This record gives sequence, C-alpha cells and structure tokens, in this order.
Amino acid sequence: MSVTKTAYFIRKPRVLEDLQSPHANGTESPYEIVKRIPLGKIAYENFYTDMVADRQFLEDFAPICTTESVRKCLFVHQRGRKDGILVVPDGCYVGSAAYLPYE
Repeated sequence: MSVTKTAYFIRKPRVLEDLQSPHANGTESPYEIVKRIPLGKIAYENFYTDMVADRQFLEDFAPICTTESVRKCLFVHQRGRKDGILVVPDGCYVGSAAYLPYE
C-alpha cells in the first residue's frame, strides 16, 4: 500500500514566508513530484524571496505539471539541501506552491 503525500498549497505566493503559515487540518492536497530543480544557493534565495518573477525553468517544465486530483509538481530546492518548494507553474510564473521542510 502506497502512502499519499500531501502538502498545503498557496495560490500565487510572493515569498517563502507565505508558504509557512499555519493551516487547518484537512486543507492539504495530494501531490507527486515530476521533476526536481536543484538551484545554487543564490539562485534559490532569489527564487524564494521573489516568487512573482518570471522563471524560464518554470516555463520549460510547466507542460508536465497539473492541478488535477493529485498535483503534479516541480520540487525546487537548493542543491545539497532536503527542504524546498513544490511548484505548480502557471507558464513562467508560480501558480501555486507549498513548502516542504524535507523531501
């Protein structure tokens, strides 16, 4: 029996702190990681401090992501770290995202 992983997704977040807010039980959505995007320290910091900027890597992989019953997401993280951000792109922008303290 497989365990379904869930996360709390926020629509159109601006910064990492938007993803770390408390939420009610039962408001999480199931997800599947379809692609990992490892970034260098500065690139990852730029990403999580300005998630409203357009990003080519989001646009490149947007076609393989969905918001259907199980969200198919990108896992954007700093190279060498276990935490990161699940992203369902909207073209070259972050459509919705969730913070994962570890993957």
